[in-house]
Amino acid sequence: MFRTLLLLLLSASLAHAAETDKTATIKDTLQKNYEQLIGPVSQVNRSPISGLYEVITGDHIFYTDESAKYLIDGSLFDLRARQNLTEARARQLFAVDFDKLPLSLALKKVKGKGTRKMAYFTDPNCGYCKKLEQELKNVDDVTLYLFLYPIFPGSEEKVQAVWCSKDRVKAWNDLMLNGIQPAAAKCDTPTAQVKQLGAKLKVNGTPALIFADGVINPGYMPAPQLEQALNNAK
Repeated sequence: MFRTLLLLLLSASLAHAAETDKTATIKDTLQKNYEQLIGPVSQVNRSPISGLYEVITGDHIFYTDESAKYLIDGSLFDLRARQNLTEARARQLFAVDFDKLPLSLALKKVKGKGTRKMAYFTDPNCGYCKKLEQELKNVDDVTLYLFLYPIFPGSEEKVQAVWCSKDRVKAWNDLMLNGIQPAAAKCDTPTAQVKQLGAKLKVNGTPALIFADGVINPGYMPAPQLEQALNNAK
């Protein structure tokens, strides 16, 4: 029994070593021959598909075969789970440092004790952003940082009116939950800096949620999923 277990452990160790050598060889081949084409390769990892390897370069994921002869630029889907595996992997790999976000550019909203935290990019003319605000009514014990990110026509004026209000949180809630437009106003706003931040983080749509663990979720979430993500990100 002990000998069988030892052989199994030895086999697993040898297999792991062989796989490590293979990924190192693939990385070396890509760097030597194709770095000008795809950029510096930071990682090569096994993918869920046998014979297919994940290639991490900059902020992009490619796939290649074990001989590094072919390169695939696209998303890998798990059809049974109905999940975009590439997108999920990218959210993990390219997570941001939440504590380094310029939160002074955001509208801050504290609910309950505010123990948990989440930042998000939002637009006043975005339908799913309004749905998100409705869902957040059912989420407590969270500090929210709202990056007002006007990408729809007419949104910049509304963002300015909210930011220039005496009570920004109330003005935002009235606008998004009750359809009450804030009075037009003029003042210095951080809109330009927020747009630069969004471009840096590759935020192409709203809402875009950033949890405490730095994982960016592009899109709306219902309250139960928000609760789970907030708890998991602690």
